[in-house]
Amino acid sequence: MKTRRSTRLVDMTYYLLQHPRRLVSLTFFAERYQSAKSSISEDLVIIKQTFEQQGVGTLQTIPGAAGGVKYIPYMNSIEADALIEELCRQLANPERLLPGGYLYMTDLLSNPRYINGAGRLFASLFAGQQVDAVMTVATKGIPLAYAVANYLDVPVVIARKDSRVTEGPTVSINYVSGSSKRIQTMTLAKRSIPEGANVLIVDDFMKAGGTIQGMISMLEEFQANVIGIGVLVEADHIEERLIEDYVSFIRLSEVNTRDKVIEVVKGNYALPEFKEEMVSEEEIKL
Repeated sequence: MKTRRSTRLVDMTYYLLQHPRRLVSLTFFAERYQSAKSSISEDLVIIKQTFEQQGVGTLQTIPGAAGGVKYIPYMNSIEADALIEELCRQLANPERLLPGGYLYMTDLLSNPRYINGAGRLFASLFAGQQVDAVMTVATKGIPLAYAVANYLDVPVVIARKDSRVTEGPTVSINYVSGSSKRIQTMTLAKRSIPEGANVLIVDDFMKAGGTIQGMISMLEEFQANVIGIGVLVEADHIEERLIEDYVSFIRLSEVNTRDKVIEVVKGNYALPEFKEEMVSEEEIKL
């Protein structure tokens, strides 16, 4: 049964949003709705223009017999700043203070609203990169890594402190923790990353960057490429930062346990310019 256009537009939009960066052929949509490809092309033009006008992403067209369209997620600066401001407000609550000057962040890292927003923002920042996998270290960075990987449509690679029999052969390295200067061990299954893969490193919190440096060293063992580093929160006023090229959403500028004062500010992230590209039906036809 042929689907009405209004229903088709809603379902196509929902499908694309649920399958970011996944190539979908016009034939798939034509058969799904029992509609002509010319009608599907017109619908995709409308969806693409709406996505770009609202700043939620765009549709990328791949020509040829094996081509199709991909939804590329994006977060505009207004939505991004609102998300980071809300996270800063939450983190500045003095009730989050823990002994030793640490902050309680588990509730934020387990909140789908915040973690999905952070995932889409990271995906926006690295939308122009060829990413084959997202890497993090167990355990608190895992939800964030999965959120980022979902919008990039790539697998998640998790480095652990000890090996597990269910992962088969592993590679182990020793690294120095940037804050405590202690020797730590990191392991990763040999089957986790193919040689030459482009990997995005993501973590929830960074002090001096020792753990991230450890992940970089691990990727060298796999001859993989680090195409970017993203952290949700970074500590400020670190004497010796081991990592220089990274993106952070929030900077923890001061933690005063005596007066119970927490100061947080926006990190160093900067969204790339997103240009509206109004296209015609002919440009999106495959």
